[in-house]
Amino acid sequence: MITLKNIIEAKNRLDGVVYNTPLAYAPTLSKELNANIYLKKENLQLTGSFKIRGAFNKISLLTDAEKKAGVVAASAGNHAQGMAFSAKHYNIDATIVMPEATPLTKISGVKAYGAEVILHGSNYDEAYSFATEFAKTNNKTFVHPFADDDVIAGQGTVFLEIFEELQDIDMIVIPIGGGGLISGIASAVKQLKPSIKIVGVVASGASAMNTSYKAKTPIDNLTVKTIADGIAVRDVTPKMLDYVLELVDEIVEVEDQEIASAILFLLERQKIVVEGAGAVGLAAIMHNKLNIENKTIVLPLSGGNIDVTMLSVIIEKGLLQSNRKMNMIVTLVDKPGSLMRLTEIFKEVYANIVMIDYDRNSVQLDFGEANVTIGLETKGLEHKELIKSKLKENGYRFKEI
Repeated sequence: MITLKNIIEAKNRLDGVVYNTPLAYAPTLSKELNANIYLKKENLQLTGSFKIRGAFNKISLLTDAEKKAGVVAASAGNHAQGMAFSAKHYNIDATIVMPEATPLTKISGVKAYGAEVILHGSNYDEAYSFATEFAKTNNKTFVHPFADDDVIAGQGTVFLEIFEELQDIDMIVIPIGGGGLISGIASAVKQLKPSIKIVGVVASGASAMNTSYKAKTPIDNLTVKTIADGIAVRDVTPKMLDYVLELVDEIVEVEDQEIASAILFLLERQKIVVEGAGAVGLAAIMHNKLNIENKTIVLPLSGGNIDVTMLSVIIEKGLLQSNRKMNMIVTLVDKPGSLMRLTEIFKEVYANIVMIDYDRNSVQLDFGEANVTIGLETKGLEHKELIKSKLKENGYRFKEI
């Protein structure tokens, strides 16, 4: 456990540098889930994530010689931006090693603060191995994104801000990747109000910490695959597992589809943009992983640095699953007027066409036929069924895709 004294000292170092991010009551969410839900909006933090807290605290404690030599970090993006910002603040050189699949928005954010970026490896752990060797070879200080007590103390300042505004809390639901955020918050909680239940959430595609927590011994994943790239950690650090075993009351897993639905809910209903890691807490309570009825719950939205391409995919899939969009292939007779007659049907049932593609060359078609791939805006399941009924009435062959 990180001492409360160290977390308070970290907060003093961060004052005037990082934002005291909003803690906002979520009335719509609270009503739907029959609980009192508060959102700690670290997605609005400088650099778009809580990670700046730990990075800045660590760099502020380096010796003059260490600062002169420069720092190295490995990160999927958020620690990288926190390190780059902090290094620029102290006018020291920073080299950040990031996995090759890191979203462009995070790479651009790091470079904007003047840090050098090296892309290496397919995941965080491969980037980490390269970065530690690079730091050793070049006599630079490696700053670990989570397995460092000064970094963890910085992350613990999130709870100090929460506690200044709200003391009547039953549960805090926190993302887990390497374990830095949950260890920092939980260390502060257990020393200020130990009755608060600490729940961690992992992505099912990066579930090593949950597996290790249950087994009480480090068990690494062979691979990781999740849209929550901020918590896509393959290997469990023994030190961090010890902290998690000491401080965390429960860990649950969420699937990528559940994470995506939480991202879309926050975007559409709360007007908040979060990345996958920032949405896992909401995904857990939205999909009944925890008993929260009549409880006061705090969800740290840990980051907002989501790639716009990923966000676009999530929105598209969400519209399809909520029956607000419909994609289908309709087979027509390939002659003048056929397409116009089809669009007249859509006009009759008030279905707006948003995408259309005409194919007369597929080998699967009989001569004289054409396939029309079409995207429609729809108004729910009943509207979709009406569209399909009208197509059948008019003798069309079609399939939904």
